[in-house]
Amino acid sequence: MATTPMIPPGAASNQPMDGMAGPTSAPPPPGTDMTGISFRDQLWLNTYPLDRNLVFDYFALSPFYDYSCNNEQLRLRAIHPLDISNLSKMTGMEFMLSEVLEPHLFVIRKQKRDGPEKVTPMLTYYILDGSIYQAPQLCNVFASRVGRALYHISKAFNTAASKLEKIGYVEPENESTVSSEAKAAKETIDFKEVKRLDHILASLQRKLPPAPPPPPFPEGYAPPAGEGEKSSDVQESEALASDPIIDQGPSKRTKF
Repeated sequence: MATTPMIPPGAASNQPMDGMAGPTSAPPPPGTDMTGISFRDQLWLNTYPLDRNLVFDYFALSPFYDYSCNNEQLRLRAIHPLDISNLSKMTGMEFMLSEVLEPHLFVIRKQKRDGPEKVTPMLTYYILDGSIYQAPQLCNVFASRVGRALYHISKAFNTAASKLEKIGYVEPENESTVSSEAKAAKETIDFKEVKRLDHILASLQRKLPPAPPPPPFPEGYAPPAGEGEKSSDVQESEALASDPIIDQGPSKRTKF
């Protein structure tokens, strides 16, 4: 199996950049949050094919690679770094090729092996069209999506509040300089918006459960017969005033 030359640990930090002298800053240690960077070696991609046999050698060139993993020990022994028969006999950090869609997508999972059948996933990396990225963690994805949703909900409420303020706006009596055409244009009702609002309210009403029936009157309670001339507000106030549950009070209630 043809393999690419391996870069020893720390070699990248000791190599001077073009036009500069002295060592460069070391990349962040593997395992940290490196979702803000990506890696791509166009010279390697022009020289070697990116397939399931050589993809790990390409991944080992990136700053995401951990030289203390079990795969590196297999590489030093001239064994394929993704050989599961040898990796299952070892313990510690390792990289596994979980999903492959040659030649565009490769998903590499970093995991901790405690036994032949006991592994704990740690991080996930993916190679998309030759560029290597670290996949964000699920909690960060949820936090980002929730924050974006809250932003749009807040913006929608602000827009609705501004429209409600315009609908409830009443001009002062002393403003007589406004022309009648402007008043007529402002008082024009947009029937499309009215139909749209009715449709939204009707759909919400269909989704909501029906209102529960009112609770029955207490045993022995007869609502007072109100006079026909009394308004509904007066009748409701009299019904509340003559409620036996309220009139009994804590000291008059039946004790069991």
